[in-house]
Amino acid sequence: MPSSVEEASARILGGVHPLDVERVPLRDALGRVLAEDVVSQIEHPPWDNSSMDGYAVRAADVASATRDAPVALRVLETIRAGRRPSCSIEIGTASRIMTGAPLPPNADTVIRVEDTDGGTERVTVYDARDAGRNVRPRGEDLRAGELAVGRGSVLGPGQLGVLASVGCGDVPVHRRPRVAVLASGDELVDVDGFDAVRRGDRIVSSNSYTLSAAARAAGATVQELGIAPDDPAAYQRAIAGAAGCDLLITSGGVSVGAFDFTKDVLQSLGATLELWRVRMRPGAPLGFGRLGQMPWLGLPGNPVSAMVTFELFARPLIRRLSGNPRVFRRPLTVETREELSIAAPLTHFLRAIVDWDDGVPRARLTGPQGSGLLTSMARANALLIVPPERPLIRAREPVRALLLGDAALSAERFEV
Repeated sequence: MPSSVEEASARILGGVHPLDVERVPLRDALGRVLAEDVVSQIEHPPWDNSSMDGYAVRAADVASATRDAPVALRVLETIRAGRRPSCSIEIGTASRIMTGAPLPPNADTVIRVEDTDGGTERVTVYDARDAGRNVRPRGEDLRAGELAVGRGSVLGPGQLGVLASVGCGDVPVHRRPRVAVLASGDELVDVDGFDAVRRGDRIVSSNSYTLSAAARAAGATVQELGIAPDDPAAYQRAIAGAAGCDLLITSGGVSVGAFDFTKDVLQSLGATLELWRVRMRPGAPLGFGRLGQMPWLGLPGNPVSAMVTFELFARPLIRRLSGNPRVFRRPLTVETREELSIAAPLTHFLRAIVDWDDGVPRARLTGPQGSGLLTSMARANALLIVPPERPLIRAREPVRALLLGDAALSAERFEV
C-alpha cells in the first residue's frame, strides 16, 4: 500500500546518522556543520579596550564637565589599536586612544573625540555624558572555558568570526555527503546532444542538472553518473559508479512501465526496497531502499515530480547526513489569492509564488500544474501543501506553504 508523505519521510530518515568527522581549515568551513563543541581557551576580548576614538580618563575627573565649565586634562600619550599603553592614568591626565586599543591602567572611561577640542598635549572636555562608558571589558564576549560555538551549528559568517576569535585555525565538521546522481531513459540526451532535440528525436535530461544542483545546494558533493539507457545491463554498469558514495539518487524507471528497470536492477544487486509509491502529487512513484550501507532514492522521471520529491525527501536526507539537526523547511501559513481545487485524495504540492501584501503572505499559482512543466517550478518560490481532506480551498483561505530558498523572503527595495 502506498505510504503517506509523513510515513515516507520517517522511513527514509530512519536509521540515518551524520557522517564521520573531519577537520578542515576555518576558511573552508563555510556552510559546514560543527561536529563538536568549541570552548573558548581565552577571555574575549583579552583586555579592556576602547569602543570609541577619544580619550581614556578617570570618570571622576570629567564628571562635572559642561560646555560652560569644561575640564582640561594633560595628554600623556596616543594609544593606537595594536599598541599597549605605557602610562597609567592619574588624576588630571588622559591618554588619546583609538577604537580597539587597550585601556591604560586606572582609566574607566573613554570620552568621545566629538566632546573635546581634540588636543594632543592638553585636551579640553566639554561634556560628561560618557563618564563610565565606552569601555569594552575583558571577557565581555566570552570567558575562558565558555562555549563559543555549539555542536550542530551550521557555520555561517558569524560563527566563523567567533571561531577565529578564539584561535581555531581548523574545525571539526561532519563530512559532506557524496551523492551520486543517475538519470535513465532512452529518450534522454545531455545538453550537448541538443541537435537530436531539434530533430524531435530526444529530450534533454533536465533532471541531470536540477538534481545535481539541488544536491549541491543542500550541502553535498556530487558524482554525476550521466544517463543510463533503458537496458538492465547498462543500468547496472552505471550504478557501479556510485561505489564509495553516501547516497544514490536516480530519476526515472520507478514507475510501472515496460521499460522501468530500476527496481529489478537494484534487487538483482542485493538492494533492500523499503518504500515504493507515496500518496502525493506530483511524485507518487518514489522508491527508497539500501544498496549495502548506501541509501538509495528513486525519484520520478517527470521534471517537476523529481524536483518536488527531492525537496521533500532527498534534501532532508542530505542535511541529516551532513550533521544538520534542522533538516526540514518550516511551513508558513499563507492566504491564497485564488481558489484551489484537487481531484484525487492525495497530498498535493502546488507550485506557487508567495509575496507580502501589507505584511500578510499571500500566494498564487505559477500557472498550470502539470508534472512535466518545469517552468512552473522555475517560477515558484514556494510549494503550497493541499491535504486530501481539503479538496477545495477558496480564495483568501489559509493554507500552509514551504518557502523555497530565500526568494519568498527577499525584497527589491530596502525596508527597515
